[in-house]
Amino acid sequence: MSSILTNNGAMVALQTLQTVNRNLTETQNAISTGKKIETAKDNAAVWAISKTMESDIAGFEAIEEGLSMGDATVAVASAGAEQIVEKLVEIKELVVSAQAENVSHSKIQTDIDSKVAQIESIISAAQFNGANLLKDTIDGTATEMGVLASLDRVGAGGTVSGVDITIAAQAFESNLNLGTSLTTITDTTTAESALAEIESFLQIAISGAAELGAASARIEDQSMFVADLVDSMTLGVSAMTDTNMEEASARLSALQTQQDLAVQSLGIANEAPQALLQLFQ
Repeated sequence: MSSILTNNGAMVALQTLQTVNRNLTETQNAISTGKKIETAKDNAAVWAISKTMESDIAGFEAIEEGLSMGDATVAVASAGAEQIVEKLVEIKELVVSAQAENVSHSKIQTDIDSKVAQIESIISAAQFNGANLLKDTIDGTATEMGVLASLDRVGAGGTVSGVDITIAAQAFESNLNLGTSLTTITDTTTAESALAEIESFLQIAISGAAELGAASARIEDQSMFVADLVDSMTLGVSAMTDTNMEEASARLSALQTQQDLAVQSLGIANEAPQALLQLFQ
């Protein structure tokens, strides 16, 4: 039945055109912004997940900076500890040479005193941004330094907790107090006593340097892991929210064609009532 009051064909064509125009606008926005899901109304569930992941990414990027600071602090202390080991080895050589009778024990002791002063200087100078892992306390009070290494999340929206890498102060100030603990060499007898003492000090320094080296390696490995994790999470968010430009381009072309056809259909539907006039001529 044809009616001059209600044009069903025009109504259907108009609805089709409105749907096509709406889809075309969404596709154009996705292309211009690069985001297929930019706001919560686009897809509330995916948007919520992406925002949670983006907040975690920001947290891990901050952790990367903290790990870099921690690595630098440990690296300075590790370099100092290794230098101290070298000086202790040199002192041991002097003590061994003092075992002989026909040497100047006083000159050997002078050399030892010089190297002891160097060790004390290294311990004092091996600090980064006020933190010194070679002293008894790192910053005057703390005996351990915590470096935030990761964030652990329980469930999609659950509790987030930090995980630290803890590095202890090596207490070289008190454990390597050569100035007062190392026997002064005056003859072969005192040289023998000093040899046993320097060997003990050397093992303490080697142990401390090894511990700092292991901590530095762990921080470096964790830093690499966090960097890879940030990249993976960023790719995950991108897959969920970014526009597939190839797909969007093809969809845009299709929608533009649909729009042209919908406009033509609406025009044809609007002309239909005019045909009814011929029935009354």
